[in-house]
Amino acid sequence: MEIRGKQFIWGERTYIMGVLNITPDSFSDGGDYFTPEQALDRVAAMLPAIDILDIGGESTRPGATPVSVMEELKRVLPPLGLIRARYPHLPISIDTMKSEVALESVKAGADIVNDVSSGRYDEQMFPIVASLGVPLILMHMQGMPQTMQANPHYEDVITEISTFLLARIKLARTYGIDRIIIDPGIGFGKTLEHNLTILRHLRLFRELGYPLLLGVSRKSFIGTLTNQPLPADRIFGTAAACTIGVSKGVDILRVHDPQAIKEVCAVADAIYRGAIAGRGAAKD
Repeated sequence: MEIRGKQFIWGERTYIMGVLNITPDSFSDGGDYFTPEQALDRVAAMLPAIDILDIGGESTRPGATPVSVMEELKRVLPPLGLIRARYPHLPISIDTMKSEVALESVKAGADIVNDVSSGRYDEQMFPIVASLGVPLILMHMQGMPQTMQANPHYEDVITEISTFLLARIKLARTYGIDRIIIDPGIGFGKTLEHNLTILRHLRLFRELGYPLLLGVSRKSFIGTLTNQPLPADRIFGTAAACTIGVSKGVDILRVHDPQAIKEVCAVADAIYRGAIAGRGAAKD
């Protein structure tokens, strides 16, 4: 898959997607990068480690309050414009459930649409993405952010997620969307045990035939397992979950700490994929 002149060769190595939340209320970094200047500084810090930048203007944490299209556009378009002008070759994803935000963001320089609702929130998302001709990330979520953690329940979590993703892929393809990336949606309408089951069986999603994205970074199940209530303190647990992802064939890791996870991938890719990206050999 080619994105902004960059070739993504799935299976060769793990790619890093850096998270940039332009929100006051995201679970991990809400309010940290709320101005365009803060956002630009954050991208500069992440840039050496990331392959894709994911920009979001609406929190999708459990219980998050929805924002209007106009508010979301007000948040994302100014920093997106600055980032695109400064970094013309950086692949950028827009994290949104709204087709109008997707449309305006791609016009402003975004290259990928990342819809956590897989087109269920806005019925115009698929036709808009098709008209734009950009790749689409489809994620599984049980319910919507406001209610998804109320009482998640599955008879067979792997089968149900796979069935959902295949149905959304089929629908997207009827609109002519053929560049698709899938995400099982860790933490989106899942309990601790659901999340662990997904991580154990990630390779089954890879076998659906589409590039696989995994978002485990700083999430609450890691905080539960490591007894770390603050998201920023969950980097070691995140690294462990990301290593499992690499071992199971994940193609993209969506993370808040890209430099650390890039090092994780350098080692894990060498072990599991034989992909050695280092510039030299260190002596023990």
